[in-house]
Amino acid sequence: MSWKNTPDRYGSAMIALHWLMLLMIIGVYTCIELRELYPKDSDPREALKTWHFMLGLSVFSVLWLRLCLSLFQATPQITPRPGRWQRLLASGMHIALYFLMMVMPIAGWLILSAEGKDIPFFGMQLPALMPENETLGETIEEAHKLAGKIGYFLIGLHAAAALVHHYIQRDDTLSRMLPGR
Repeated sequence: MSWKNTPDRYGSAMIALHWLMLLMIIGVYTCIELRELYPKDSDPREALKTWHFMLGLSVFSVLWLRLCLSLFQATPQITPRPGRWQRLLASGMHIALYFLMMVMPIAGWLILSAEGKDIPFFGMQLPALMPENETLGETIEEAHKLAGKIGYFLIGLHAAAALVHHYIQRDDTLSRMLPGR
């Protein structure tokens, strides 16, 4: 399989980045949900929060790699071609998912900055994006939590749409993104 997209299939680079991002997003959500099992300020809870942040920034980094790669490659066409309303809905979904993957890590970084906390990234300390501001930090955190809940919905809808295309509409929407075909 070629690393580049072809007219009817995503290349191995885009497929790998898609599924890597899914695994990282699963890690992001898993870490933030599992932290609730531990008491506040406990080492396991703080470790899960740190991993939540680092994986979120990793999603942000891989997102830019994926966007840059997609600028130089055509998107494979779906066969048979879906109706216009489905293409518009899919475009809207992709924009929402990309927006979420772009804004959520920045919001997390702003939250830590506003709280005056360290901003870890795999052994490095990143600079604060803003001075300490508890009120603004709390506002950003509330928006971040709401966007996280919306993310569950968008990711689930994206997966459900792929399965509908594959099993009900019987087009190649899903198979274009599966590895090893």
